[in-house]
Amino acid sequence: MTYDYIIIGGGIVGMSTAWQMQQRFPDKKVLLLEKESVYSKHQTGHNSGVIHAGVYYAPGSLKAKFCKAGVAATMEFCQQNDVPYDQCGKLLVATNALELERMNALFERCQQNDIAVELLDAEQLKTREPNIVGVGGILVKDTAIVNYQQVTTKMAERFIEMGGDARLNHKVVGLNESADEISVEAIHNDEKVTFKGKFLITCSGLMADRTTKMLGIPTDFQIIPFRGEYYQLPAKHNKIVNHLIYPIPDPDLPFLGVHLTRMIDGSVTVGPNAVQGWKREGYGRINISPRDIWDMVTFAGFWRVLKSHIKTGIVETKNSLWKPGYLKLVQKYCPTLEVSDLQPYPAGIRAQAVMKDGSLVHDFLFAESPRSLHVCNAPSPAATSAIPIGGYICDKILERTV
Repeated sequence: MTYDYIIIGGGIVGMSTAWQMQQRFPDKKVLLLEKESVYSKHQTGHNSGVIHAGVYYAPGSLKAKFCKAGVAATMEFCQQNDVPYDQCGKLLVATNALELERMNALFERCQQNDIAVELLDAEQLKTREPNIVGVGGILVKDTAIVNYQQVTTKMAERFIEMGGDARLNHKVVGLNESADEISVEAIHNDEKVTFKGKFLITCSGLMADRTTKMLGIPTDFQIIPFRGEYYQLPAKHNKIVNHLIYPIPDPDLPFLGVHLTRMIDGSVTVGPNAVQGWKREGYGRINISPRDIWDMVTFAGFWRVLKSHIKTGIVETKNSLWKPGYLKLVQKYCPTLEVSDLQPYPAGIRAQAVMKDGSLVHDFLFAESPRSLHVCNAPSPAATSAIPIGGYICDKILERTV
């Protein structure tokens, strides 16, 4: 059988694309291939579970547009499909004069992006969060929490109900393109199987650059893994905060900053940091992949980004290795926590696309061939924005295939 569309990647972006493509064209044959035994095992399944409101993004940008649309779409999907979520809100806390100045700039950006926010002084902050200290804060009302693996799995169920074909335990090892079709070679139960399709979409996340290379598509980026390490607070601290608590970020590195995050299961996590990863899918404490390391050290962009952010990298690495340093970042706004409160929790991996010149890719990045479209970078918060991103990908595909 020849499929109309083959999608590689069972994370939330790939699944959202497959689900929406099948919705739009119920008579088309859509196949999704995922190498793992469950959906969303990697980036989607190792994130903070936050449905972000889009505080940091430039007004008018795709990221701002997708995030705002994604908040509403994600919560609507959860309501319609009985997926638990909690619209608990987020507080961005300023602890000094510089952060207060940055906070006021962020407040203006929120208003430009039409995000429902409230500016709090120190007394109002204390009233809402007795265990948090600061000179002011921004209450972001639309922020919520969810388990994104549950969202992705529910999307998979809807996709299959509509006639979609989803195959777990299928690791793609080869791609070939001709004038008439795309062939996809995969390993399943130690045997090679081949699928034929008219058009290919890849949402490969941590393996995005390797997927494009399978088709020989020239690109000038590489995926560099950055570990986001978390801790979990003991159960006695499950009520320590009423909202998600975020520091005011450095505008040059807005993805940095250790948060207190309420999880949908009732627990509270601390994190993440951002340290160099040495294995693309390494979630334990010690993770080494000779292939992943070789790909990094032979890529000029890796050394350039390392040089550009060497000071930040040293600080992040030190705090990764020295728990009191990590704790100090949290004690800025939650001074009652102690080292013994930081208990083990799985890390996440950020698939950061880096260009040859060492610049970090903060926007969407695509690669194409006559019969394929590759999502090379879907910037954070991709999970929040997965439904509008999937719709956007469908639009791009339909421009070329219908």
